[in-house]
Amino acid sequence: MSTPAEPSAAADGETDAPATPVSSGSRVLVTWTGVLAAVVLVADQLTKWWAESALVEGGEPIPVIGELIQFRLVYNPGAALSIATGMTWVLTIIVVVVVIAILRLIRRLGSRGWAVSLGLLLGGAVGNLVDRLLREPGFARGHVVDFIDYAGFFVGNVADIAIVVAAVWIAILSLLGIGVDGRREGEARHTASSESNDTSSGSPDDVAGAA
Repeated sequence: MSTPAEPSAAADGETDAPATPVSSGSRVLVTWTGVLAAVVLVADQLTKWWAESALVEGGEPIPVIGELIQFRLVYNPGAALSIATGMTWVLTIIVVVVVIAILRLIRRLGSRGWAVSLGLLLGGAVGNLVDRLLREPGFARGHVVDFIDYAGFFVGNVADIAIVVAAVWIAILSLLGIGVDGRREGEARHTASSESNDTSSGSPDDVAGAA
């Protein structure tokens, strides 16, 4: 009478066995995402400190690659391209929401590509958020330090570069159908369908054991 219970215990063991490495791998990805975000944040704040100490707002730009890329100090109260200049506090709230969403999403990580993308995005978002929270003219209304002039079209910073690279990489991952958990869209549907069928029908061994 105890025979049917033993395969059940073995089956439970088989189900639990692969869970450990997956969880461990996810923790490693989360750790590296945090490290990358921290590197971006530090690089962003250090370069902004350099820009404020070496450049003068309204002064002559310093050529880096001719007129294609120059260093020019600008304090931006708005978003990219100076959009929403008079709504700094609204932008601050939006960035806070984005950061919270990224932190929630990171818990599902199973893809190196997504780990890099979210690390860059998180570091860039927090880098500009620090400016909005701590710089003049006041809390949540601070102006972002921009100093990389792209041929006169717009002026940005290291955080902006990280955000743009992350956005491009996320778009590529999405086009490839790779989810945050590392599974492709088709594989995720197939796995969900298989699990649903197994749950509803049961395995032949379970039927035999029940008989």
